[in-house]
Amino acid sequence: MSMIRDLRAAVRPALRRSRTASDYDATRDPSVTSAVVDCAVYRDGKRVSDHVSPAKAMERVRQEGGFAWIGLHEPTEREFAGIAQEFGLHPLAVEDAVQAHQRPKLERYDETLFTVFKTIHYVEHAELTSTSEVVETGEVMCFTGRNFIVTVRHGGQGSLRALRHRLQQDPELLTKGPSAVLHAIADQVVDGYLAVADAVQDDIDEVEIDVFSAATSRRGGDAGRIYQLKREVLEFKRAVSPLLRPMQLLSERPMRLVDPDIQKYFRDVADHLARVNEQVLAFDDLLNSILQANLAQATVAQNEDMRKITSWAAIFAVPTMIAGIYGMNFDYMPELRWKFGYPTVLVVTVGICFAIHRGFKRNGWL
Repeated sequence: MSMIRDLRAAVRPALRRSRTASDYDATRDPSVTSAVVDCAVYRDGKRVSDHVSPAKAMERVRQEGGFAWIGLHEPTEREFAGIAQEFGLHPLAVEDAVQAHQRPKLERYDETLFTVFKTIHYVEHAELTSTSEVVETGEVMCFTGRNFIVTVRHGGQGSLRALRHRLQQDPELLTKGPSAVLHAIADQVVDGYLAVADAVQDDIDEVEIDVFSAATSRRGGDAGRIYQLKREVLEFKRAVSPLLRPMQLLSERPMRLVDPDIQKYFRDVADHLARVNEQVLAFDDLLNSILQANLAQATVAQNEDMRKITSWAAIFAVPTMIAGIYGMNFDYMPELRWKFGYPTVLVVTVGICFAIHRGFKRNGWL
C-alpha cells in the first residue's frame, strides 16, 4: 500500500504539469465551477453559448471570433488559478482580485486592463442610532482584454446578473466588445453611488433637524449618531474619490482595449462620478458643522446648568450664614433674649432669599 501511495504522489505532479492552459476545463474541477457565476461567448452582439467552461469559451472565441465574459464570485486562489492561466492574467492583479479589499484603481498589465470598483449599498434602518450601519461596501474587479472580460465580485451586493441580461437586450452595444461591458459595469456602480447619496442626504437632514430642534438643543443632541454617520460618509468617500482618476483616464486617454465609441460614454460616467464626489465632500463638511453645533449646544447647556447651580447655592448661602451666626455659643449676643427675635430672623432670611431669587430670575440665571 505504501508503494502505491508513493507512486500516486510521483504521478500527480507530472499530471498537473502536463495540463496546459489550452486544455484546462473548469467543468472538471468542482472548486472552480463553484466560483463561476456565469460564462458565455458573445458574437455580433448576441450570446452564442451557455454553460461552458472558461477554457471552452476561449477556444470558441479563438476559432469563431467574438468575446467571452466570465463572472466569478469571491473565488479562492485555487479556484482562480486555472482561469488566470487561461487568460494570461498578471500574478499581481490576480493576487489583488483574490484578496479583495483593494482601493479603486485602473492598472494596465501587458494586454489587459485591471479595474477595481467599490460598490456601495444603502442599508435600510427604521431609526438612525449611534451603531447603525448606513452603507455596505463590496467590490467588482474587471480584467478586460481584446476578446474577453473577467469580472470578480466580492460582497453580497453589486450583482451583475441583471446588468448582463440588460446588455443582452442591446446587441448593438455588445458588438463594441469587452469595453462595452466595462462601461456598463462602471455606469451601474456610479448610478448606485447616486442612489446612496440621496439616501444619505435624507439621514443627514434628519440629524440636522434633530440637532437644531428646541428639545434637542436643551439636552445637547446626540453626538454618537452624528459621529457614526460621519464614519459611514467617510467609507462612502473612500469608494468614490479614488475612482475619479481611473474614470478620467478611461474617458480622455486613448486606449487600444477601449473602443473609441465607448470612450465617449465613459465621459458621462466620469461626470456623474464627479457630481457624487462633490456631494460626498459636502456631506463631510456639513456633518462637521453639525457636530460642532451639537458640541456648542452641549457647552451652552452645561453653562446654563452651572448658572442655575450657582444661583441656588447663593440663595441657600443666606440662611446658612444667618444660622451660622446665631449658632455661635457667646454669652452676650443681641436679639437672643428679644421676644420677636426668632420671627424677625425668619422674615429677614426669606426676604433676602426672595430678593436674590428674583434678581437671578430677571437676569435669566433661573
